Amino acid sequence: MAKYQTKKRFGQHFLNDHSVIRNIVTSIYPKADDTLIEIGPGLGALTFPLLEKIDHLHVVEIDRDIIQRLRDRQDARITIHAIDALKFNTQSIHPDEGRSLRIVGNLPYNISTPLIFHLLESSSSILDMHFMLQKEVVDRMTAVPHTKLYGRLSVMVQYHCQTQSLFNVPPSAFSPPPKVDSAVIRLTPWATKPYIAKDEKALSHLVNQAFMKRRKTIRNALKDVLNQEQIEQAGVDPTLRPENLTVENYVNLSAQL
Repeated sequence: MAKYQTKKRFGQHFLNDHSVIRNIVTSIYPKADDTLIEIGPGLGALTFPLLEKIDHLHVVEIDRDIIQRLRDRQDARITIHAIDALKFNTQSIHPDEGRSLRIVGNLPYNISTPLIFHLLESSSSILDMHFMLQKEVVDRMTAVPHTKLYGRLSVMVQYHCQTQSLFNVPPSAFSPPPKVDSAVIRLTPWATKPYIAKDEKALSHLVNQAFMKRRKTIRNALKDVLNQEQIEQAGVDPTLRPENLTVENYVNLSAQL
C-alpha cells in the first residue's frame, strides 16, 4: 500500500509505538460482542489490534484518503462512517439499546475539547470512552478544585463522567512526533449522576460564565446571571473564586437560574 502523507489540517499524528498500542488495548479490555466506535482510525494502529479482540468495529473518519485505504481492504468487520466526528451522532448506531456504546480514539489535538463536549451530549448511551489526548487536556479533565488547571472542562466532564488518567505517552510514540506530551484517559459516564442539574444547558452556561472570569469572585463572575442572595441560597460563599467551587456547587447554583 502506498505511503501515506500526513495532513496538517487534520492535526494528524499517527501512533506507531507497539508497547503503547498494547497498553491502550489492554486498558480498553474489548470483548468480542462490544459495540465499539473508533474515532479517527488513521493508519489502523489501534483498528487492527482491536479487531483481533472484537467481531466488528465502527470507525469515524473524515480524511478521504484514509477512508479509501480502509475500503480497499474490503474487511466486512469494519463499518466506515465518512463524516466529521463533530457531526457524528453516536446514537445512530444503536439508538434503542441504552448504554451499549464504547468509544476509543487517538483524538486530533485541534478538535479534542469540542469533540469531548459533543460526546458528553450523548453520555447516557455510552458505556465508556478511552482517548489519547494532549496531556494538558487530560490534566484539565481530571483536575480538582483549588488548582490552576481546574476549569470549565473539569466541571462539565466530571459532571457527566468518572475520570481516570491511565498513563502518559511521549512524542516519540507518534509519526510525526507532536510538540507536546500525550496521555490516555478513561471516561466512564455515571450510571447515576451524584448531582443532577435541573437543566444541563443552564449548568453549562453558568459554568462557562464563571470561568470566563476565573480571577474574580464568584459574585462578580456571575453578576449577569445570579445575585448575591441567590448564590448564598445555593450554599456558596460569594467571595470564593470559580476554581474553588465543586461540581456540586455549580449544580446547586444552576438551580437558582
